[in-house]
Amino acid sequence: MTRIFIAVVFAIGLAVPAAFSQGQNLAWVQIEAQPSLARAQASIRRYAAELQDVSGFTIRGGWYAIALGPYTPEDAERVLEVYRFERVIPRDSYIARSSDYGQQFWPVGANVLNRPALTAPEAAPDPDPQITIAEPDTMPDPVIEPAPADETLREARASERLLSREERAELQVALKWAGVYEGRIDAAFGRGTRASMERWQEANNYDPTGVLTTNQRAELFRQYNAVLEGLDLKYVRDETMGIEMKLPMGVVEFTRYEPPFAHFNSTGDVDARVLLISQEGDENTLIGLYDIMQTLEIVPETGPRNLEQDSFTLIGEGALMISHTQAWLEDGKIKGFTLIWPAGDEERRTRLLAEMQASFNRLGGVLDPAAGSTEDQSIDLIAGLEVRKPRLTRSGFFVDNDGTVVTTTDVVESCGRITIDQDYDAEVAISNTALGVAVLRPQEDLAPISVARFQSGTPRLQSVVAVAGYSYGGILGAPTLTFGQLADLRGLNGEEQMKRLALAPLSGDAGGPVIDAGGAVLGMLLPEPAGGRKLPEGVSFAADAEAVQEVLDAAGIAATAISGTGDVAPEVLTRNASDMTVLVSCWE
Repeated sequence: MTRIFIAVVFAIGLAVPAAFSQGQNLAWVQIEAQPSLARAQASIRRYAAELQDVSGFTIRGGWYAIALGPYTPEDAERVLEVYRFERVIPRDSYIARSSDYGQQFWPVGANVLNRPALTAPEAAPDPDPQITIAEPDTMPDPVIEPAPADETLREARASERLLSREERAELQVALKWAGVYEGRIDAAFGRGTRASMERWQEANNYDPTGVLTTNQRAELFRQYNAVLEGLDLKYVRDETMGIEMKLPMGVVEFTRYEPPFAHFNSTGDVDARVLLISQEGDENTLIGLYDIMQTLEIVPETGPRNLEQDSFTLIGEGALMISHTQAWLEDGKIKGFTLIWPAGDEERRTRLLAEMQASFNRLGGVLDPAAGSTEDQSIDLIAGLEVRKPRLTRSGFFVDNDGTVVTTTDVVESCGRITIDQDYDAEVAISNTALGVAVLRPQEDLAPISVARFQSGTPRLQSVVAVAGYSYGGILGAPTLTFGQLADLRGLNGEEQMKRLALAPLSGDAGGPVIDAGGAVLGMLLPEPAGGRKLPEGVSFAADAEAVQEVLDAAGIAATAISGTGDVAPEVLTRNASDMTVLVSCWE
């Protein structure tokens, strides 16, 4: 009995009548058409070696069709669905009628157009109607299976002529991987391809004829696919997501739905993960997904990004992992996938990625936004994925209309990236570690609503002061004001460039502006001293306005100074302080 490439095929021929009268409505699954009889005969022999019920007919335009059947219309639809899923037949196969066909050229001597409908192949039903996983031994081989014995040169040429264009291209890909072919993947076996075959044959102790035998092609592909051993690549069909594709089920398994994702987490030593993406939406939804993905811990900040009108590619390259995300917008549905793989395993990752990309197929469904569990909700999670967090956050404030920011030196030390309000990259213009003051320049034009006005007069002791800062590292989305008093015009050791405050800020407030009741800036709040020294509760320090201005002068930045101001309304004070205060983040 001929071999049938079916892994998870539903029982589809349950109650078909034994015979149909001539002329009754029958259906066929047309899988291919060729412009010449010779090519059609060569192709149909390959299909007949693998499938049952293969027939060939002439069709309009002088072409030759290859079809499976005849079946009832219902069985034909099922055969089409199953064989497409198993990649046994081309994806563009379709349902045809007997009236579409003319003279029969295969099988010779039979009249299949007038025979009754056949019973479609049977197999075990799928135990899970939502996610179907095909067994690995059911996937079609890239080339014809090896013959028991090797071939003569003439036989090798004959078997080579039976290869489809896709198979010839795959052979060139394998030769390129083996390092013996440098030409284009064009499926044309010219001098360059023949020379590469000779080089491969010589390297593997074969007679260098320039024509690979069936066994040699199988050996080349065995070498080519060896890197994928252990990944247990299987076709996964997820009706809930509306996606089918190959996944490395030897290293990941399905865990849960968290819209818009289906999570496949690691099951062993390989720290790998796969996400399937499925949601309804439009171009704005696609852009939003693209932006959100870049905030996730699974997408390192470095790596190429490409956003187009109906798709995006997002690659994150980190020291420990590489993630590759692709998504496409089509007919109001966004679908795609993410592969997260350990860094340093590049050959296996790229080969696996190519298999996943080539096998990706959209089905009709889309993930319900209400699917999945909400038990693990957290402000640090999006759809069950951790949001990337900075190594350290502090506050800062605008000092000119170009968006220059003053902050503390501790937040800019040893940073791979510095951001203002998380969205704008900045660089250090100057850093004075003795005073603890750093000046940042944004890498793009900013237009602050309000900038600092430094108090040039001497403030009154015990007067009310406030510090504006991101006390909780940006969780609240806006700065808060903490009120206190000016306790001393100097530091504990008499430092004239420092002011002591009777105020209880949090660590995230450091770098924020210390303002008086009129909104003028008296200085910049300093962080807790490093080391083992601990300040009493309610005691903090600020670099005074004059010291901050000296650092700005050294950077060539002219700050605004005022002398004395009247008190302003609390709501005005709060608004002005918030408008000048920013969140400064240090990223790895």
